[in-house]
Amino acid sequence: MQARPQESDDAAGSGTGRQHSEADDLLLIERVKGGDHDAFEVLFQRHFSTVSRQAIRLASNREEAEEVVQEVFLTVYEKAHTFRGASAFSTWLYRVTANAALTRLRRRKRGEEQSLDDFLPSFREDGHHLVRPVVDWSNELEEHVASEERHRLIQQALDQLAPMDKAVVVSSDLEGLSDREIAAALGLSVSAVKARLHRSRLFLRGKLAAALGYSPS
Repeated sequence: MQARPQESDDAAGSGTGRQHSEADDLLLIERVKGGDHDAFEVLFQRHFSTVSRQAIRLASNREEAEEVVQEVFLTVYEKAHTFRGASAFSTWLYRVTANAALTRLRRRKRGEEQSLDDFLPSFREDGHHLVRPVVDWSNELEEHVASEERHRLIQQALDQLAPMDKAVVVSSDLEGLSDREIAAALGLSVSAVKARLHRSRLFLRGKLAAALGYSPS
């Protein structure tokens, strides 16, 4: 396998083009099931860029991301028969990618994770924020923190989420998947996806607030 990704397929959008691409994928994966190496090579070229991007976002480690990509396409080649066509091939492929990345994330030291509760807003019995007044620091983040530093802070906060929470946030906020697509890819209910997204986004906001010297509450 040589990595020669085709950017046009990676950027495939909705509508007729995407439907045609999905139809082609279904034909190709059926040929792979029959041992057609050329069909596998076409799938590899078509999806390499997307899988690589997803892997680095999920793993946050280039070396591990490369291992994830290798494992994903090995799975496609050796376990093509497990694709039943109940979902789009791209959805199945993302599930394989997410599972491979999650396996590696879970092997890391749990000491890297932080409790979400430490950075979630706290409320009084009357429903008001525990810390008053509530400061809107979002403009300060844009105006006074360089883009590279913002990226570093956000990535650091993402890496401190539990593996499944990180996968949910990455799938939604970086990959643009719907709650239903995330649920199908990660084996969660839609309600669980919504709950994880809500708490994780509050955690990320709290981490950024703390980095700027404000209370997450």
